[in-house]
Amino acid sequence: MAQYDLLVIGTGPAGQKAAVQAAKLGKKVGIIERKEVVGGVCTNTGTIPSKSLREAVLYLSGFRQRTLYGAEYRLKNTITIEDLAFRTNHIIKNEIEIVQNQMARNRIDLIYGMARFLDPHRLLIEKAGASDEHRAHAIIIAVGTEPARPTEIPFDEDTIIDTDGFLRLNHIPASITVVGGGVIGTEYASILAMMGVPVTLIDKQPRLLEFVDAQIVGALQQQMADIGVTIYHDEEAIAIRKETDGTVTASLKHRPPITTSTLMYAIGRIGATKHLNLEAIGIVPDSRGRIVVNENFQTAIPHIYAAGDVIGFPALASTSMQQGRHAACHAFGHPDQTDTGLLPYGIYAIPEISMVGRNEEELTKAEIPYGVGIAHYREIARGQLIGDQTGMLKLLFHRHTRLLLGVHIIGEGATELIHIGQAVMAYKGKIDYFIDTVFNYPTLAECYKVAALDGINRMPRPWPEQTTDVKGER
Repeated sequence: MAQYDLLVIGTGPAGQKAAVQAAKLGKKVGIIERKEVVGGVCTNTGTIPSKSLREAVLYLSGFRQRTLYGAEYRLKNTITIEDLAFRTNHIIKNEIEIVQNQMARNRIDLIYGMARFLDPHRLLIEKAGASDEHRAHAIIIAVGTEPARPTEIPFDEDTIIDTDGFLRLNHIPASITVVGGGVIGTEYASILAMMGVPVTLIDKQPRLLEFVDAQIVGALQQQMADIGVTIYHDEEAIAIRKETDGTVTASLKHRPPITTSTLMYAIGRIGATKHLNLEAIGIVPDSRGRIVVNENFQTAIPHIYAAGDVIGFPALASTSMQQGRHAACHAFGHPDQTDTGLLPYGIYAIPEISMVGRNEEELTKAEIPYGVGIAHYREIARGQLIGDQTGMLKLLFHRHTRLLLGVHIIGEGATELIHIGQAVMAYKGKIDYFIDTVFNYPTLAECYKVAALDGINRMPRPWPEQTTDVKGER
């Protein structure tokens, strides 16, 4: 039986950062992976593959140049699954090597097999009929999630797939129905439409992505409609069946049935905890396999932690990394603090969306007096250079204190641009910062200055007295 200071279950973003952080603190660390390759869902079936797919489609479809060269411009008229797989597999291979090298450099033992708790300090690792026991002072569960697969959905991995299944297809669908208008469903719907695939998106909600600023979502939905996505809101699939001719029919609650060559079921993910034997040690996951933790990511057993998608919202690779690091620091008494009030969100649809802070709906509900400033990419020189006519950056600020309260962006580079606003908010900055700062020209960052000036110009003169309003503070 091997003895460790820390055992980490899962090699995704949370597990990687937890293991490395503990190793940097001088601890003996082992990290366990049940699959044949490291990296978890993020590297192998989720974040990295889907974003690689997106970049390949944007490049091959010529989308970024269409404003300049015309709507019919294409770099390649027919995109094949081989075209997409080439780029995706190349990036996945490199990412796997990076993780393996990082573990080796930090002298972290990489253990392959399925982990199961024997007691709160012991894990049984099973692989190919063999098993080993390992013991640890602390354990971090970072097993991530897997797609929800209801028994009534006849998945066949060819015409009826989950969100992890697209890159396993051997062909581009002739048409597709995407059931579920969450982040993953929205991303895949826009990516597939950009490839020229007719897409129908079924969403139970009155609009996509209800946690996103309504104006930003409105712009996204218009762009998705322009590239060929048909969106049915307030709708749900009540039955899904495969026809004798190989097509798939989705029966809808309020509309006629839809028949397409392929259907992607994109409603929800569940924690990959069913094989861990958690109930035997007194940890009970919820109905979706997620684990409840406190602010330091401790479970009901103080020396057992959980981090990443397995603990639920926000379930982002970026937040998972920080959660894993925080958990490892806390386990060994090392001070660490994460500002959970300033988490940036990135949605890699076409176009991409990013945001930090609060949106208009939240500020209105909290009765916080706010102002709005907007810059459109089409009015920015850099926006003209890259041909982005729909991009937009939106600032929300307190009408009295001028504190920056939220930043919302749609368009090229949104997930990079957001960090400028995030930094200003972290240091309690005001909208004045953007007005008084010189930005490189021509850049998309200039949108911050234009939006700030727009916000100032919308305000009555003279400015309201600058008073401290606690509602404006995070």
